[in-house]
Amino acid sequence: MTKDYAQMTAGLFVYALGYSCFLLPYQIISGGVSGISTLVFYSTGIHANLTYFFINLFLLVLAARIMGWRYFVRTIYGIFFASLLIGIFQNALTNVTPEGKEILTCIVGEQKFMAVVIGGLLEGLGLAIVFMSGGSTGGTDIIASCVNKYWNISLGRMLLFLDIFIIGCGYILSHSIELTVFGYVTMFISNNFLDYVINGARQSVQFIIISKEHEKIADEVGRRLERGVTILYGEGWYSKEQRKVLLILAKKYESRHLFRLIRETDPNAFVSMSNVEGVFGEGFDIIKKG
Repeated sequence: MTKDYAQMTAGLFVYALGYSCFLLPYQIISGGVSGISTLVFYSTGIHANLTYFFINLFLLVLAARIMGWRYFVRTIYGIFFASLLIGIFQNALTNVTPEGKEILTCIVGEQKFMAVVIGGLLEGLGLAIVFMSGGSTGGTDIIASCVNKYWNISLGRMLLFLDIFIIGCGYILSHSIELTVFGYVTMFISNNFLDYVINGARQSVQFIIISKEHEKIADEVGRRLERGVTILYGEGWYSKEQRKVLLILAKKYESRHLFRLIRETDPNAFVSMSNVEGVFGEGFDIIKKG
């Protein structure tokens, strides 16, 4: 199993855990196909993993022409594995009454709001891990990922629009204001945490470095961090001294290593670091079609 598939499997596990153990037992409609699966389960008794699987299969067929082969294969894997995990978790929590009715164990007791918070965070974290590995859990993720492929619309925002509609439709069937409100709270937590995790991993910084040891710093950045360096030609206004200025773009998590490198090479270097909205190109994000 490759690193990407191992990462995706971990994300699917976290997602299924949040949905099956903290949202489904409390009848929380979190949006997406999982929310529809919750409605179907409590309306008809059909297990959530079956509804989840067949709706996703239908959406997958519709989106097959849009998605690339690599994404298509990973989405199939995500749908099968997520459905399997949801079924395992649901069966583990199911208790059958003497009348033959299935009741799911509520892990945190009557603390429904706690279940909403934990379930929303786990769903958002799981989806973020899956998306960063290039996969999908299926459902509305397929639609959101297809849109994100061609336009610079964040996955969390696209899922937000779809989930608002689905949770609103859920009220028509459940007629419960409480469950609807909890559904929107879960949606808010999940989608915002999803964007937070993904954007945190993608956040980039810009370094401007003025140093007499600029050649050594540039060589070390290329060798140790494998990042490109641009040379700018500057002049001090007061001293009229010509200087070469290094311009470096890197991921935010690499900034600590870059500062250590600069300190080891030239402790007296002048360094400016700033956050940048987005960096597109080799080694960073891909420019999507507008």
